[in-house]
Amino acid sequence: MRKAVIRNVMIAVGLLLFCAQLGWAQVKLSVHWEELTAADFRSAIQQSQGTCLLPFGILEKHGPHLPLGTDLLDVRYAAWHAAEQEYAVVFPEYYFGQIFEARHEPGTIAYSRELQLQLLQETTDEMARNGCKKVIIVNGHGGNEHLLPFFAQSQLEKPHDYVVYVLGRVETPPGGPRSKSTGPDMHAGESETSAMLIAHPELVHQDRARSESGADLGRQKLPENVYTGIWWYARFPNHYSGDGSLATHEFGQFRMNAWIDGIVKATRAIKADQQSLRLQNEFFEKAAHPLETQPE
Repeated sequence: MRKAVIRNVMIAVGLLLFCAQLGWAQVKLSVHWEELTAADFRSAIQQSQGTCLLPFGILEKHGPHLPLGTDLLDVRYAAWHAAEQEYAVVFPEYYFGQIFEARHEPGTIAYSRELQLQLLQETTDEMARNGCKKVIIVNGHGGNEHLLPFFAQSQLEKPHDYVVYVLGRVETPPGGPRSKSTGPDMHAGESETSAMLIAHPELVHQDRARSESGADLGRQKLPENVYTGIWWYARFPNHYSGDGSLATHEFGQFRMNAWIDGIVKATRAIKADQQSLRLQNEFFEKAAHPLETQPE
């Protein structure tokens, strides 16, 4: 009798564990916006606490050996893996950024400045309308480093019920494999090629990396604090900076892990942020009546 009771209890516990596992499988949601059903999307927004990632890449030449979508492919890889650690909904492919400096190279898609800003605004507006009240733009392209802070600043033009956060470059921590590069490594060189060896190794043609020069020609002689739009072309007319043949899987993994970890930490901090939207709303209340604004 006692053995039968124990057996029944064990069967019951096993059934409970099976049901729990089945339930987990049912609630485990994709991080990919485009893969979710409408009902699952509603659950995903709740699970993410209204936090969504917008990985921002571009379409441009990446030396003679990397795909045109390198920035887009890398940033989406990092965002997906980060969102799986700290759940967030990841927006589909977005490559409508600033890349005028590569218009002379095949495959580059460079939209007008007006369209870039309008499309980005309408995209974040639509994300917010669907429950993304914390939109994290994860930048994967150096050419957006001026565009995105300006876009974030322009959110103060008129009230919004959401906050735009821009996550820029994530610094790689000390340690790990050492870089082999002795000169500039700014575009499609050792670092970026190493990252692609992690994200999409099948798209890397490393044997072609030295078929073009990635040397800095330094054709402008101006003070460092003087900026011109042609600066990149003046230095790297092949739209290639560095030597991709030096790339290694180990170096790429170390850098990619650091990037993923940086996105995870930023996402957690943003989920916990209760001040930005409150301050944004306070600002707009005061901006509507500036003569009534009193010193803090």
